[in-house]
Amino acid sequence: MILAAGLGTRLKPLTDTMPKALVPVGGKPLLQHSVEKLILSGFDEIIINVHHFAEQIIKFVEQNNHFGIRIEFSDEREKLLDTGGGVRKASWFFDDDKPFLVHNVDILSNINLKEFYTFHLKNHLPATLLCSNRRTARYLLFDGGNHLKGWINEKTGEVKSPFPDFNPKVYQKLAFSGIHILQPSVFHYMENFPDKFSIIDFYLSICDKVQLFGYTPRDLQIMDVGKPGSLQEGQIFFNF
Repeated sequence: MILAAGLGTRLKPLTDTMPKALVPVGGKPLLQHSVEKLILSGFDEIIINVHHFAEQIIKFVEQNNHFGIRIEFSDEREKLLDTGGGVRKASWFFDDDKPFLVHNVDILSNINLKEFYTFHLKNHLPATLLCSNRRTARYLLFDGGNHLKGWINEKTGEVKSPFPDFNPKVYQKLAFSGIHILQPSVFHYMENFPDKFSIIDFYLSICDKVQLFGYTPRDLQIMDVGKPGSLQEGQIFFNF
């Protein structure tokens, strides 16, 4: 699944006339980079959630003959559902009981998605989150076995964890990449969530019940090009 429904407010004024997914980097729209990377990694069925300028995204995919694979759309034009709600709305697409990969459209990286997926399969985890040691304000917190235990915003001091008497200082801080793999079985934990919710809040609500693993490969290069000033830097990833 490619998450492409966001408003792209950090990329204004570009996103006043186009969706973030179609903003060009290295001569190609972000969406095309994501789709081509997934195809090269062996994925042949993709669903894209759409909201902001949804018709432009649908037209782009159709003009490219769906890139020769099965591409469906999860339409959020009536209501933007955030990352967790968006994944749940697309649950009908994941009907083969196989783990599925979720990829933010504005993330460029050198991750080997095939190796990432194989790792998840071998370890039989409910969810595996691609993480890195890059500097950020908000971190996921993991124990020594790389299992998710909490979250911290270092700018505000806010801490989230389902564990009582949680001490963030004893855990390792990792930055979430916006790329993760989930088992369809996790949908069962989403049943009582509202229509709109964050996937990170969802993970934090269940990490005391199931093991959620932080995958941190060596030499990972990752860039969020959904923020100001990042598009030019993103040129180095145009053929990632």
